[in-house]
Amino acid sequence: MLSRTASTLYWMSRYVERAENSARILDVAYRMSLLTKDPDLQDQEWFAPLNITGTLFPFSGRHSIVCAKEVLHFLALDPDNPSSIYNCSRQARENARAVRGTITSEMWEVLNATWLEMQNMDEDRLYARGISAFFDWVKERSHLFRGVTFGTIRRDEAFQFHRLGTYMERGDNTARILDVKYHVLLPSVTDVGGAVDYYQWSAVLRSVSAFESYRKVYRDTITPLRIAELLMLRDDIPRSMRFCMRDVYNILVDVENRTSAEATRQAGEINASLQFGRMSDIFSTGLHEYLTDFLSATDKLGDEINRSFFAPELQIET
Repeated sequence: MLSRTASTLYWMSRYVERAENSARILDVAYRMSLLTKDPDLQDQEWFAPLNITGTLFPFSGRHSIVCAKEVLHFLALDPDNPSSIYNCSRQARENARAVRGTITSEMWEVLNATWLEMQNMDEDRLYARGISAFFDWVKERSHLFRGVTFGTIRRDEAFQFHRLGTYMERGDNTARILDVKYHVLLPSVTDVGGAVDYYQWSAVLRSVSAFESYRKVYRDTITPLRIAELLMLRDDIPRSMRFCMRDVYNILVDVENRTSAEATRQAGEINASLQFGRMSDIFSTGLHEYLTDFLSATDKLGDEINRSFFAPELQIET
């Protein structure tokens, strides 16, 4: 497979996943903001999506205040924000168009139809449809694309690079959500265990569709330690860091070429730290420090994947 084709498939799936993740994060922030009547506290909830997506600095450069209307526009519909749902949908469609001969017609039709509808979306249509309804639509389109992909595409290298992009993006997002919860949403230990704390932790679970899974696994009250364990170390939760990095490692083993040994080693190292890690050790050394190291390691892994598989002159041997 040509490196350009592999790269395009990889980024196509990352953009689809990123759009869905942004919709999940914004939907939770919107619902949390409705739980309080204090306007200042309502606006405070909108810092979290900006921190999770790493866009607080570019947002602050263009907007003087952080409020629901400005953040929703910036992260959902702003054509000048590369990470907006609007731009992720456009980039996913453009990448799909570049590899139409590799993906199935059903995959292309889903992404193309999604972009055509997204082009017509503006703030008036967003509020007329309903904010949560819009986010549900974004998630449904992502689910539809994922289902069509698994149901139609051949299990070859194209499928593997599509999955690689999905799990790299998803693992990164879960780590960011956990980190922001501990160090932005609840900076004071006096809040831990209160009603607000319960709703915020529930929101974290719902943002990764893990609320029901938590109830089935633990059958107990929601606690930070167990949520962190569920989203970090469990290998049966599709959006956990462990699940994502296990699949990243396995995919890299399957598509290994003469230059990818270092990428496989790095993925294996990250996977091993999650496979054999213990929450007591992670909390004793610092959750923030662990998640920061994880994000740094996945960024480094992403660079190594790019060097190993997507170099312009590289022909991937399989």
